[in-house]
Amino acid sequence: MKNNNPSAQSLLALLEKKISEGDFNDSVHKIKLMTARDVIKKILQTEL
Repeated sequence: MKNNNPSAQSLLALLEKKISEGDFNDSVHKIKLMTARDVIKKILQTEL
């Protein structure tokens, strides 16, 4: 079985890429991506 779980760092990179390249459906989708990015960053900061 293939493990298709990205690390938190690669997920952040993917979110940043999608946001910067405009790879989203509408402004609501962009806000969701930005919120996910911010939550992941906050979780990573509290773990350190």
